[in-house]
Amino acid sequence: MLKYFTSRILKNIGKGDYVPDNQLSNNDLMKILWKRGIDLLRGFRIKCFIKSSKGLVFVGSRCIIRHKSKIRAGKTLTIGDNVQINALSIEGITFGDNVSILSSTIIECTGVIRNLGIGLIMGNNVGIAQNCFIQVRGKVVIGNDVIFGPGVSLFSENHNFENPALPVSVQGETRKGVVIDDGVWVGARAVILDGVHIGKHSIIAAGSIVNRDVPPFTIVAGVPARIIRKREISD
Repeated sequence: MLKYFTSRILKNIGKGDYVPDNQLSNNDLMKILWKRGIDLLRGFRIKCFIKSSKGLVFVGSRCIIRHKSKIRAGKTLTIGDNVQINALSIEGITFGDNVSILSSTIIECTGVIRNLGIGLIMGNNVGIAQNCFIQVRGKVVIGNDVIFGPGVSLFSENHNFENPALPVSVQGETRKGVVIDDGVWVGARAVILDGVHIGKHSIIAAGSIVNRDVPPFTIVAGVPARIIRKREISD
């Protein structure tokens, strides 16, 4: 009965194909639902301050969310424990439907107020695992159905260093931005650098450093990342 009730709730918040494991005990499920209920109460408080929201917001414990008025959320935004979000930027942050950001992830839109970040757009059904770092200086666009493994880092800015007589810190920055198309899987501890465009349904192997564009339907791996094979589309 409890699992049926949980399934109905999941369906109502847009996760109709998400079914609790049959091995999950009622006692464990109750603990999970209790935690989610507390997170939902925190989310109601956050919703009062963000720019717009189309559905439920779940917020874990010990989160730091700054410049909430710069955030737009779709249906069902889940923010895990210890997440830090600084939304201060020119265009702000837009989250699509069914976005999950797991514990200890950092989304940082502006480092110094002399040069605000552009903004972040995150599509529908995006899953960001634990301990990720998303730096938003140039514009960052993440498509639908994208998943980040634990510890992924994304950088949308690069320091200029042409003049060796000057400290790098005074030579300015370039901001090309990062685009990740629909259906991409970024493996654990991969690093994506500024100026990269990752094509749809590509896979970035764990531990890779991506410093150039990745074609669609491609698997890349290594430091720097190189194409290891294409993903064939079955008939």
